[in-house]
Amino acid sequence: MRTQRRLTEAYRHAQRMEIDETSKLIFFSDCHRGNGSLSDDFTKNQNIFNHALSHYYNEGYTYIEVGDGDELWEHPHYATIKNAHFETFTQIKKFHDANRLIMMIGNHNNYFEDDDYVKKNLHVYHSRFTETDYAFLDDLDPIEALVLNVKATGQEILVVHGHQGDLPNDQNWWFSMLALKYFWRYVHAFGFRNPASPANNVHKRHKVERNYVKWIHEMRMMLICGHTHRYKFPKPNECPYFNTGCCIYPTMITGLEIFEGKIQLVAWKIVPNDDGVLQVMPSILRGPEDLSAFDVRHFRRSPE
Repeated sequence: MRTQRRLTEAYRHAQRMEIDETSKLIFFSDCHRGNGSLSDDFTKNQNIFNHALSHYYNEGYTYIEVGDGDELWEHPHYATIKNAHFETFTQIKKFHDANRLIMMIGNHNNYFEDDDYVKKNLHVYHSRFTETDYAFLDDLDPIEALVLNVKATGQEILVVHGHQGDLPNDQNWWFSMLALKYFWRYVHAFGFRNPASPANNVHKRHKVERNYVKWIHEMRMMLICGHTHRYKFPKPNECPYFNTGCCIYPTMITGLEIFEGKIQLVAWKIVPNDDGVLQVMPSILRGPEDLSAFDVRHFRRSPE
């Protein structure tokens, strides 16, 4: 019940955005950008991610980062993350300057709930080379939840990170953060994973996802989230629970695209061409499907 209550609370206070057939949205989550050390899982995929963002910027997409973009539990000193992934933040700033960036709060970047932290670390960039402050993501206000209103159908789509109601990652996040920062961070560098994380614990992950489905059943609304690191794309007329996956798979990143009133799941990875030259290429994992195919209000029976 805690998850349902937290998701409903997030829905009621969500920022709203109307979309139509001209709208282009790309959703990535769980980049977990760190400081470039051995425990920074994002480093191995940063070139893939940067190329994908460049593509979406040039194609006129709005970038929605669905939480946990930065690994602040391990690295609360944000300057170390910005310096380690300067090229990535250069791409993100381009979206911001074009008014095409929405940054969302997850459990690992919940420091962004603090306005002073946001102003100090997101609104300004301090160059350690020139000792000068520059406008960075000025006036950016990270949000917990977003509701997409589909103009053609009146359909609502809730977008959240997905940690809402997950006890160790929501209400008791402080204890999980301490365990990660002072223990798992170091053993992680040697290849060990935190067994309590939904990303590594199948039972916990399925429990979290079952709670999502219960909320969809109650609210009759499509849901997009991240958090579990397991991408999900249902078939039409199935329970409309979508998951972006993550950007720290061993060899690829995954995300969700919305365009022309449709949605599809994509993966970006490095592949060789016929001449053996490595190149970053996208592939469609599922879709595209019309958003209206996931309008729960018109289902003959409730999702299960």
